[in-house]
Amino acid sequence: MSKLEIRSPLPGTFYRASAPDSPLFKNDGDDVGERDVVGVIEVMKTFHEIPAGVTGKNIVFVAENEEPIMAGQVIAEVEA
Repeated sequence: MSKLEIRSPLPGTFYRASAPDSPLFKNDGDDVGERDVVGVIEVMKTFHEIPAGVTGKNIVFVAENEEPIMAGQVIAEVEA
């Protein structure tokens, strides 16, 4: 199986849930669909949802929750 990468479209802070007390959008090992939200990026107090953009199995997050990330940085990988 090949690995597909989900990359950040913008720089900012990456969050795996919409709020600290909310469940994660996706857990490691989950399947994802192209339109599934996998996280949000906060840029200047504005939150942007990040859709997977790919369909696959067994998502593995590379970026840590609340980690600053750059545009184009890999957030997660999925098996095609």
